[in-house]
Amino acid sequence: MKKTLLAAALAAAAATGAAAAPEKYVLDPGHSQILFDYNHLGYSTTYGLFAGFEGEIMFDQEDPANSSVSVSMPLSSMFTGWQARFDHFMTKDFFDATEDETISFTSTGIEVTGEETAKITGDLTLNGITNEVVLDAALNQVGEHPMEGKPWAGFDATTTILRSDYDMGMFAPYVSDEVEIEISIEAMQAE
Repeated sequence: MKKTLLAAALAAAAATGAAAAPEKYVLDPGHSQILFDYNHLGYSTTYGLFAGFEGEIMFDQEDPANSSVSVSMPLSSMFTGWQARFDHFMTKDFFDATEDETISFTSTGIEVTGEETAKITGDLTLNGITNEVVLDAALNQVGEHPMEGKPWAGFDATTTILRSDYDMGMFAPYVSDEVEIEISIEAMQAE
């Protein structure tokens, strides 16, 4: 899961000729999701999911490190698989959330680490608190979408955060403070 923007930029440059400015891609909300998991008391791994969110990727085909990513999603779009768990997450024990609260990530830098790998550093705002996180990103595929007939790109990324860094450390360490995050997105070239 460690391929990245460089491969996307190189492939897009090869397919369309090098461009002098970043190209805008917007996320496909129907094929983009963020999974999270944490250990529950040592007995199980509990999972959750976000989907249907918005965001954009700007590709600089001549200098992939000059690319950027921004994503936001309503907290209410979280799916936990059990309504009682979701309801508990919305209480003061965790998010203490309003109906319209959002989670956002905005990149602040991209370190190209190989032909198909990069580390994306950015600001994650969660529960009203912003901290820097690093995503290990991977390019799945880039090229013309077979049904849409326009440039498309797919990426995976992973990171780990601490709940306590976002004032949500209730029940730690019994319920793990570490939350593993897996991201899989598709993005289409903007009109």
